[in-house]
Amino acid sequence: MTSSFEFPLLPARLSDAERDKALRVLREGVAAGRLSHDTFVHRMELALAARGADELAALIADLPRENRFSRAVFGTVGAVSGFTVRLRRAWQAERLPKLLLPHPAGGHPLRIGRDPAMGLRLNHDSVSRVHAELRHQGGMWILRDLGSTNGTTVNGRRTTGAVVVREGDQVAFGRAAFRLAAHRDT
Repeated sequence: MTSSFEFPLLPARLSDAERDKALRVLREGVAAGRLSHDTFVHRMELALAARGADELAALIADLPRENRFSRAVFGTVGAVSGFTVRLRRAWQAERLPKLLLPHPAGGHPLRIGRDPAMGLRLNHDSVSRVHAELRHQGGMWILRDLGSTNGTTVNGRRTTGAVVVREGDQVAFGRAAFRLAAHRDT
């Protein structure tokens, strides 16, 4: 007697990429306001439990999918939007008040803060009483935050510890922003 073994054919298992694609379409549907949060959560659970591609397709059938053209349009709009943000920052940077670096021969650090005893007093509520210190050392200007509450930034990045600054850098003590300018001998 010959026996044959027959195995039932099961549909191919869904790949993680197929599930991710369906979940991305569902997230975009929520972001576009086409699905309520509850509907999104319910469909997401069904997508994670789906066994076949047909089940996933049914979950996203009523949602529009992005094609190459729309991706290109959205990418272009994003690039233009980014450009306008960079342009606005550059325009504002040129309009910042100048902070004149002290004459290097002075030898003493310039202390910056809201306290009347500071070398540079900034009467702004985002500036700490003792905020930062600017010193000329080894031919370079060093700016150091002195543990201020709202921080010190150089060219848009918050500083921790001491950082080298140069003429033209944008510095902000809290929300009081300046552009560094060099002392000119005449």
